[in-house]
This record gives sequence, structure tokens and C-alpha cells, in this order.
Amino acid sequence: MVERPPRPSLGSLRGFGSPRWFALALGFVVFLAVPQFVGRATAHVRYVTPGADPQDAVAFLLSALTDPVNVALLGAGGVGLLGGLLAYLRVRPFRRDVTLLRRSLAEYRDLLPWLLRLAVGLPLVGAGFAGYFFSPLFQPAFPTVARLFGIAVGFLLLFGLATRLTAAVGLTGYLLGLVANPDLLLAVEYVPGFLAIILVGGGRPSADGVIARLADDDRTFYSRIDPFYRAVAVPFAERVADYERLVPVVLRVGLGVSFAYLGVVQKLANPGDSLAVVAKYDLTSVVPVAPELWVVGAGVTELAVGVALFVGLFTRFFSGVAFFLLTTTLFGLPDDPVLAHISVFGLVSALLVTGAGRYSVDRWIANEVGSDWDRESGEVVVAD
Repeated sequence: MVERPPRPSLGSLRGFGSPRWFALALGFVVFLAVPQFVGRATAHVRYVTPGADPQDAVAFLLSALTDPVNVALLGAGGVGLLGGLLAYLRVRPFRRDVTLLRRSLAEYRDLLPWLLRLAVGLPLVGAGFAGYFFSPLFQPAFPTVARLFGIAVGFLLLFGLATRLTAAVGLTGYLLGLVANPDLLLAVEYVPGFLAIILVGGGRPSADGVIARLADDDRTFYSRIDPFYRAVAVPFAERVADYERLVPVVLRVGLGVSFAYLGVVQKLANPGDSLAVVAKYDLTSVVPVAPELWVVGAGVTELAVGVALFVGLFTRFFSGVAFFLLTTTLFGLPDDPVLAHISVFGLVSALLVTGAGRYSVDRWIANEVGSDWDRESGEVVVAD
């Protein structure tokens, strides 16, 4: 009797190849793609207002930044933030607390695929039932197709069935939609979300995990009839296994681009629409500053968060800042569509779990200060 060779298992795969080219290619695509659409997309604030008369962005910024009070407040905020970060690196208080916090968050890594699937699947299902395509600003000419696409892709991701293939289909649909309507740049966070899901797969709990257990056991009937597990799923998982470590890079680069885009293009370059939001919700009664300072402050804050996430600087801290910004926006703007933000909420939460990862300033800082380095999370670890 010929002994059958052992069958590969998804749980014990070892990838191959260097992931460096992947990170470089991702950055190159972002560099080429974003400028093509920056001048054409509409403002994110149009989720809550139909817009206002356009204003000259340069004249607006010159007017806002020549006001001594505005300059003083913005300068104080910037100096305070920079000083606080430098002081933290110098003193590094609450080391034990920070270490335990990071380790506690890192313990959820095995649930990262589930978190990513929820972050992308839930808003897609909502978009499908609402009849829009990824963004509420994109109402396609064929709403039935958009509904079926969102509901099907969303539910398959939530169930974790054919997860990687479904994410690839979703990413393709988004990119095709972006070509047709640049308004979809407002939902650019779907790109890192789909890419991350393609890299990590369904994880647990998922239908893919259950099917893999059945297909991997020679004694099951299903293992004899399954046509995809060993022929498709295992070989693909082998090829991408070594790139899973780049998931934090993919997430923070994608979210960094998203926040920077919202800050620069949607606010600083479109001050008229942003001023309409300030007036609609009487935000100057919440914080008594000039409306111009509201717009500039919001734009600069989102830009700072985006740049920090992009380069991996204090990643978990700025992920927390991003989470706070999103939360206050939803509570402060009661008619803002919650479904349009679930994806960002979920992906920012994923960064709280993963940390900065490779190719980050956090890693460089850790090497410079001579601390132990957690190569998985990409942040400083203080020994017990």
C-alpha cells in the first residue's frame, strides 16, 4: 500500500519571498493614483450639507492665518503636541502601564481577520440595502446591481466564506467605481481594508475556517470532494503568508492617505463647504472661536493624524486620536450617516491592535532609544 503524502494545512504554512517590494509598490500606487483625483472629488462634508458657494482656498487661508488670535491658538496647539511627544520620549512615564496596554491589545491579534471583516462587511451590507455604492454620494445608474453587489460581498465577508476571493472582488468593484466616479475617494479606506483581508484571510470565527478543518482531515467525506482547498486555497495562502506581517503597513498607509486627503482636499481646499457645516451646527457656540479657525483647525488636525499614521509615528496614540475624532463627529453632527464611517472605525481599531508594524518611525525610535523591540507590533516593549 502506497503511503499518501501529508497534506498541507492552512494553520502551518510558511510563506516565502521578501515583502519589501510589496510595501514599495503600495506606496508607488498611492503616489500615482491620488493626485489624479484630488482636484475632482467632492467634499466629505456634503454627507451633512449640500455644499455652499465655492471660496478661493488661498485667500481663505491667508485671511485665517493672518489673524493673530488664530495663529496663536494654532501655534500653541502644535507646540503643545510636539512638546508632549518629545517629553514622553524623554521621560517615558507609566512604562509598565503602557507595556501592559500594548500587550493586552496584541492578544487580540488572532481576532484581527474577524475585526477586518466586520469593518468592511457591515458598511457594505448597509450600503447595499440603502442603494448606494460604497459612498452615500455615489448613487449609481443601476441601483439594483449596486444593492446586490454590496449585500453579497458584505454578507460573504461577514460569514467569512471565500473570504480572500470576495475581498478581491470587492476591491475590483471599488476601483472600477472610482474610475467612474472620483467621489469614491471619500471611501478610500476600503482599499487597505480589502488588501488586509486578502492577506490575512478569514481567520476565526469564519466559514472558511470550518471548511478548512473538514477539508484538511483525510477521514472526512468532504476532504475527498472539495475541489478548492488543496488546489487553490492552500497554494495561495502559502504565497501570501510571508506578507501578512505587512498588514499594519497597509492599514496605516491607507488610513494615513484617507485622513490627509480629508484634511487637505476636503477642508482646507474647500473652505466654503466646511464653513457651511460650522454654520449649520453652530459649532462656534461649542468652542467659541472664529469659523475660519474651526475649518483650519479641523483640516490641520486630520492632516497631522494622516501623516502620523502614514509614517508610523506613535501609531496607537494617533489611532486613538482618530477614533476620538470620528466619535465626536458622529455625536456632534447628528444627521451624519453612521454607515459611511463604520469602515474607518473598524480599521482604526485594527491599528490599535497591530501597532505600527514595519517601515515605521516607531521602529526607528525604538532602535534609537535602545529599547526592546516588538517586531510584531512595531512598538517599544518594556521588559518585565
